[in-house]
Amino acid sequence: MALIVAGVSHRTTPIEARERLAYGASEILRALAELRDAAGAREGVLLSTCNRTEFYIVEGDRDGDLEAAAAVSQLLAGRLGGDIAPYVYARRDREAAAHLFRVAGGLDSMILGEAQIHGQVRDAWERSRAHSGPVLNRLFQTALLVGARVRTETAIGRGAASVSSAAVQLAKKIFGSLQGRRAMVLGAGEMAELALECLVDEGVRAAVVANRTFDRAAELAQRHGATALHYDECWGELHHVDLLLCSTSAPHAIVSPDHVRPALAARGGRPLCILDIALPRDVEPAVGELDNVFLYDLDDLRAVVAANLERRAAELPTAEQVIAFEVEKYWQWLAGLAAVPVVTQFRQEMERVREEELAAALRKLGPLSPAQREALEHFSRALMNKFLHEPSVRLRAAAANGRGLAVVDAARYLFALGERTPPADPAGAPDPSAPTGEEGR
Repeated sequence: MALIVAGVSHRTTPIEARERLAYGASEILRALAELRDAAGAREGVLLSTCNRTEFYIVEGDRDGDLEAAAAVSQLLAGRLGGDIAPYVYARRDREAAAHLFRVAGGLDSMILGEAQIHGQVRDAWERSRAHSGPVLNRLFQTALLVGARVRTETAIGRGAASVSSAAVQLAKKIFGSLQGRRAMVLGAGEMAELALECLVDEGVRAAVVANRTFDRAAELAQRHGATALHYDECWGELHHVDLLLCSTSAPHAIVSPDHVRPALAARGGRPLCILDIALPRDVEPAVGELDNVFLYDLDDLRAVVAANLERRAAELPTAEQVIAFEVEKYWQWLAGLAAVPVVTQFRQEMERVREEELAAALRKLGPLSPAQREALEHFSRALMNKFLHEPSVRLRAAAANGRGLAVVDAARYLFALGERTPPADPAGAPDPSAPTGEEGR
């Protein structure tokens, strides 16, 4: 059994490729089913955000044609329609666990310490639950715990910590201040709402929300003192605004030069800042070539947070200590699963021997009273349990402390385990996804 993560992120892949590799919520289960067919994976979770598409996999004895990492590469190459090799990465076992913990803690984000990824990790796990199991359930449960610990025990999340807030900080670099400015937000999802909150906090005088579903735009606008527009009406109002922030879930660009040119003609040379924080991008790149238009997309946000990165980087050693501790704790639990089928087989085999020897003894002893038979049964079972207790405890402990594989293999050999019946599947262990008292703190 191996734990694997394979995928792409903003660290390896340009935005043009990432937007083609992103999966919508309705595509996740189908993609995981395709991966399991190709690689015979036991469990899978797909995490797909603006900045990453990653498959977390538990790979056992393969029933498919490919190893899990190769199957992910093939899947992504088909989606990209080209060579994926320059972009894709794979990590195994402890490194895979550490990677997810760093992701959940915001350490691998484009904006170091941003908080939104924590919820995205949770949502990815929930949407993939049909394909996850005890190993990944425990992994993602622990990742959420790590993310919470990193945010409460370090200052790594202070300052601009989301794409939306960083986008607003970029607009301030252009205008100097957003006090009294007018803004329009295209979209009514979580990112759009975060952006609108940031704009209002920065003193934007009037905000307009436009969305294809007017009721959602009206609800968002009402919560933040803005004005809602029907989507088709927003272009006629564009010449009144200083800033256009785009964050829709459209599968293709919705803002073209033809939408913007009429507004520019009526603006009298005033600059228009367009912040495109959607993936796939909402704004055609050609819009940025128009006079007095300043267009920025997700990749441009790196420069905005440069000042915060230096402060937050000082918190990295503490955050990495939290992650290292939780990785080792998780790995001890996972390694302990290797002993579960051996201990189970060990006890089953000893029970078989006990029953055979007890039956032979009873035949030799002849007629016995019910009380005598019960006493012999109790004696044989108590003797077996006392004999098995210490080996069972030590097998589990050895598996957890890193010495387990050799000890477990020795037990299999010494007691001929696996020669009569195949070992049980470790992934069949009880699902530990429900928080324990310690993990729920």
